Amino acid sequence: MLVTLLTGSASFGVQAEESQAVVLMYHHFGVDKYPSTNIRLAQFDAHLDYLAQEEYQVWPLARVVDYVRRQKPFPGRVVAITIDDAYRSVFDEAYPRLRERGWPFTVFVATDGVDRHFQAYMSWQQMREMQQHGVSFENHSATHDYLIRRQTDETADQWRKRMQDDIGRAQRRIKTELGKTPTLFAYPYGEYDEALAGLVSEMGLVAFGQQSGPVGFSADLRALPRFPMAERFAALSGFKQKLQSLAFPVTAIRPWGPVVTAKEAPRMEIELTESDARLDQLSCFVSGQGAVSIEWLDRKARYFAVQAPIALPRGRSRYNCTAPSSRPGRYFWFSHLWIVP
Repeated sequence: MLVTLLTGSASFGVQAEESQAVVLMYHHFGVDKYPSTNIRLAQFDAHLDYLAQEEYQVWPLARVVDYVRRQKPFPGRVVAITIDDAYRSVFDEAYPRLRERGWPFTVFVATDGVDRHFQAYMSWQQMREMQQHGVSFENHSATHDYLIRRQTDETADQWRKRMQDDIGRAQRRIKTELGKTPTLFAYPYGEYDEALAGLVSEMGLVAFGQQSGPVGFSADLRALPRFPMAERFAALSGFKQKLQSLAFPVTAIRPWGPVVTAKEAPRMEIELTESDARLDQLSCFVSGQGAVSIEWLDRKARYFAVQAPIALPRGRSRYNCTAPSSRPGRYFWFSHLWIVP
């Protein structure tokens, strides 16, 4: 049985709120015609007000990654703000609000859209201005294509070369225009497979997906989680809950790769290390199917399996698992992505 060990391991001796950070992901700001990726300005303002009111520390994303790499305890209540694609509304709406508060944030840039001067995108000059005020810019590929998809009659080697060219072009354009070589990468649409994740890692990049959950010490640097913040998921009540979530100390997962065949109900096996998660109240949910039963393979070893009752639909789905902490109001949260091409 192949089990992929994840990077690092959570230490029970460190309080859970000190072994993780929450990474938020945004796209459009106040652009109502894109509700699936837009956040209303009133919602965004409420998020920022709450972070300030509750004295969260807003860190640069690279600093969060550095702490995870070194297994260095966080001070607690650490948040990083990320924004995908480099849309114009970032400059017009998000940037002034975040600059006023002196908070850093990271933009993952899809460089072809910028180079082609698409109206919806920021310009390099605007990004240079933002960079002078602490904004970081990282790699989101050049094309913003569905990178795991093969073209007609494309071999594995040809696909790999195309991906190297795509991601490498974005690296070079950001370096040329902004003077800094990216070290972080965000998968377009949050989609990855083992081949793409391996390639990104070989290129020296730490990668982020779009599956929900805090970034803990046991997080895999090939696909770190973020909480998507679009209109539908941006209510303040849910925002507070996500900020207070705890990273499940996952030490092994099978399978790690998210791509499955059509008409498949994939089985996921998870092994956890010790924590204060109340596993007698562990709950797991499948996108569009609701709560599902949990099969304990070895309760003492904290090893369990979950499987959807019916096949997953085409596109992206998730298995989400939660369990209450011994601390009131705190929940452990883990999400695993599935893709049916």
